[in-house]
Amino acid sequence: MNLGFGIAGRRISDKYPFLALSSKAKARFLVNTRKNEIARCAAAIDLADGLLITAGAGMGVDSGLPDFRSTEGFWQAYPALRQAGISFSAIACPATFREDPLLAWGFYGHRLSLYRRTEPHEGFSILRDLCRHMEHGAFVFTSNVDGQFQKAGVSSGQVVECHGSIHHLQCLDGCMSAIWPADDFQPQVDKVRCRLMNEPPECPWCGGVARPNILMFGDGAWIRKRTLEQEAQLERWLTRVNRLVIMEIGAGTAIPSVRYFGEYQEGFLIRINPREPELPPNRRGVSLAMTALSALRAIHAS
Repeated sequence: MNLGFGIAGRRISDKYPFLALSSKAKARFLVNTRKNEIARCAAAIDLADGLLITAGAGMGVDSGLPDFRSTEGFWQAYPALRQAGISFSAIACPATFREDPLLAWGFYGHRLSLYRRTEPHEGFSILRDLCRHMEHGAFVFTSNVDGQFQKAGVSSGQVVECHGSIHHLQCLDGCMSAIWPADDFQPQVDKVRCRLMNEPPECPWCGGVARPNILMFGDGAWIRKRTLEQEAQLERWLTRVNRLVIMEIGAGTAIPSVRYFGEYQEGFLIRINPREPELPPNRRGVSLAMTALSALRAIHAS
């Protein structure tokens, strides 16, 4: 019979009192713990003179945008690619633009249209409110290519898009190191077959196929000039901030660019992630196992 005793005859519940609580008491304990953590977040934000927002795909989920953190999630958004057995890493690479540009642009054209018509959720405006009192305001570092922060009113000069932007184009062959807006391209996509029905965008210099200015898989031809300029602006901003809070939202470990960047910064780290909220050992900060919008609402109300 298991009497709940551990080493040397001690009850496990003596060492871990939480285990001895009733189900209702455990629920109250967890609620109170979360309230305390949210209060710590709000206090750190009140004292900060700058907010670094580091955001991954989870930031856009509350706006209805898909994330591709699993093959199943990707195929659910693009059933034609499931039927063809094409994974995210297989479609999101320069080789596909060379082999089948209408298929590649079927995928990216659909995403471009989706991002253009998607309205940012309430959390974006909450972030603006949270940093309104700060001397140096906020800066965004994101792996998202959707342009949602700019659409929500964040100045382009306050955003680093570390993987580029779907709203900008470059030459597939790299004939020039030029990057230009995709505003004139209006993709018409057959959603059933995931294929572009109109002509793909062209490079204005060589007439070849243009591609999104996005860092793809196996991509040695991505032109990162625009992102480097953004990073230089962020570096200048960071030198002016003395009491930094890093708020990481929806950034996972599958492609950990955003997580690593935030962890590298000196400051109080708030990690918001319903699946992977854990902080590194001895890291000063708070982890919230919540979605982006629910966490931001809670912090804002605290």
